[in-house]
Amino acid sequence: MTEMWERFTYYGMRGILILFLVDAVATGGFGLDDRKATAIYGLYTTATYLMALPGGWLADRLLGAQRAVVWGAALILAGNTLLAIPAGPTLFYIGCLVVVLGVGLLKPNISAMVAQLYPEGGAARDAGFTLFYLGINVGALIGSLATPWLAQQYGWRAGFAGAAVAMALGLAQFLLTRHHLGDAGKRSRPTHPVLIAADQRQWSGVLAVLGAVAVVTTLIAAGVITLDPTHVARWTAVAILTVTVGYFFYLLTFAGLDRTERRRVLVVLALFISSALFWAGYEQAGSSLNLFAERFTDRLVGDFEIPAGWFQAPSALYILLFAPAFSALWIHLGRRNLDPSAPAKFALGLLLLGLGFVVMVGAATVVASGQLVGPQWLLLAYLLHCFGELCLSPVGLSSVTKLAPPRLVGQMMGLWFLATSLGLLLAGLIAGEFDAQDVASMPGQYLKIALVSLVSGAFLLLIASRVQRLAGGVR
Repeated sequence: MTEMWERFTYYGMRGILILFLVDAVATGGFGLDDRKATAIYGLYTTATYLMALPGGWLADRLLGAQRAVVWGAALILAGNTLLAIPAGPTLFYIGCLVVVLGVGLLKPNISAMVAQLYPEGGAARDAGFTLFYLGINVGALIGSLATPWLAQQYGWRAGFAGAAVAMALGLAQFLLTRHHLGDAGKRSRPTHPVLIAADQRQWSGVLAVLGAVAVVTTLIAAGVITLDPTHVARWTAVAILTVTVGYFFYLLTFAGLDRTERRRVLVVLALFISSALFWAGYEQAGSSLNLFAERFTDRLVGDFEIPAGWFQAPSALYILLFAPAFSALWIHLGRRNLDPSAPAKFALGLLLLGLGFVVMVGAATVVASGQLVGPQWLLLAYLLHCFGELCLSPVGLSSVTKLAPPRLVGQMMGLWFLATSLGLLLAGLIAGEFDAQDVASMPGQYLKIALVSLVSGAFLLLIASRVQRLAGGVR
């Protein structure tokens, strides 16, 4: 339930953030051009995943998962409250930063507690994570409906206020019911002087980093440091890519891995590239496709205008409806030794993503002719993207834990999150290339995304059996 409310706030904000940033100042928005707005959107979504790494470290070393969730929820509540205050951009962006820090604390550690509740593992843990996954998608569904409706009826700030109220409910619910968790997620305070001193040193480092962040934020707010969001996004993508290339090079040359382990690292590299490409296309949902829903989709049903942000909801609904069917399909195929390998499933995910953008090429062609399109175009595209997600997303984390050298599992999991971060950042940069004033170019732009996805998926499908052989028996 706590995760449900947190996802309510995340997907609720995802549904209205880009629309708020590009809306005219006269009607409550910031009036940014699409390129800057989508870059900010990409940086925001990327940062929420990047902060999961220090958030997990803080819980492991200093806070414990339960306290990390409480602090994370409190920060998300505070950040959304700042977003709801009708002030200028400075306070708004500080609110975004606070939300990012909160998500980084809450998201990885609430998942870790689910695993700790079932130390016996097996089917019981799978069932627990199924309930947890249900909470994620229910929260995404209702957040994608409620927040855009509030924003449309009562103004943008009411939408952000709704997200704050949701997180307040989630925090209260967690505080009232966490006694059911027992010792899961608790960290005993150290009593030995050496351990106490180590904690103090680590807290000093954390406070120093937070102080540096506060100083830089203040300088930006005061105008001493000027940042172009597009340039920041591009250099962040370069930095993530550099770290990734450097780390894979280290693994393959200097990490002391044997031949089998190095071959498995190459499989992770193939999956990493596929994952980044997939999320770069999939996350158009919150940026370019969200703007498409607002500007070029006929959203009138009688006298009621469907909020553009509501088109974020079908993805969560599709997951709830079709995840059991896909699970049953993999089990059915597995009994007949026909279950596709991880590389093949990743290839199917990319192919389905590409087909979704083929649908958008058709929709954009209608728009280029001067007409609005019906909602069915977006609904079909999102359905195909959802099928792609179900082929790719659940397989990724499991595959990395199996393929990673045992002594490097933690590092490889951190590396895996970089694939999602890189994809989200690229999604924002790609969305910035769309020009609402040049609708004639829109079919070609969607076609490029479709072709990259389809060609990548087809290539990976062709080499899937060879890639799988590198895994050395790991499926």
